[in-house]
Amino acid sequence: MAPRKQADQSARYADMLAAMGAEPRLRIVRLLLSAHPDGLVAGDIQTELGIPPSTLSHHLEKLRREDLVAVRREGTFLWYSANTDALRELLNFLFAECCTRSQAIQPEEIIQIGNLRKSEVRKTL
Repeated sequence: MAPRKQADQSARYADMLAAMGAEPRLRIVRLLLSAHPDGLVAGDIQTELGIPPSTLSHHLEKLRREDLVAVRREGTFLWYSANTDALRELLNFLFAECCTRSQAIQPEEIIQIGNLRKSEVRKTL
């Protein structure tokens, strides 16, 4: 991969990670993943996480700008869903760096989280 393209990708992934670096935004992404593929309307996200409307709008917009969250309009409602393609791309980047190239972490250590049931993941939100 060309150095310039690699630098651009690294900057993009850094921005994505920074967007999820705020605790409320990470909770939003986790909640939206648990509601995949349908997503949730903003009011349901607010109720579930207890985030004030103006603050929630700010967080959702930051996640949308970094392509981590998709939004669609249905009538008067805005539905938010996790952009699993972008999240998969980010995870592939991290996996390649830590597990494939440097082998700093064994792949089996990462896969274990996949064994959690949805109900267990919701408890951690």
